[in-house]
Amino acid sequence: MQIKAHQSGATLTERCPGFIVLYRWRLHPGSETAFIEAWTRISALLLAERGSLGSRLHKGEDGIWYSYAQWPSAAARTAAFGGESLDAAAAARMRAAIAENFPEVILEPVSDMMLLANEVQNQSI
Repeated sequence: MQIKAHQSGATLTERCPGFIVLYRWRLHPGSETAFIEAWTRISALLLAERGSLGSRLHKGEDGIWYSYAQWPSAAARTAAFGGESLDAAAAARMRAAIAENFPEVILEPVSDMMLLANEVQNQSI
């Protein structure tokens, strides 16, 4: 798909990764800080060492926590999780904070109007 998606003239396939996963959890009360710290640690390692294109964590008004992760491809994501744990202690803290884990949702990007962090900085200057 080659859709002009941005003022820079970049097409959707140039700006938007081909594989996105939405994660959802309900946390044990009082475990939010531990979860955020563990999620941040693991996400940073996936970004730095395993090819992730980044992720975001959100808390919904419904009390459910949402995260979506961007990957160049499904194969890149599979490879990232195919080896040893990046930080077994952080993974254990994250699992301990989760009261309910909902099924993952694979998302296909069809339009991208989100600014990247460097674009937001450039607009502020």
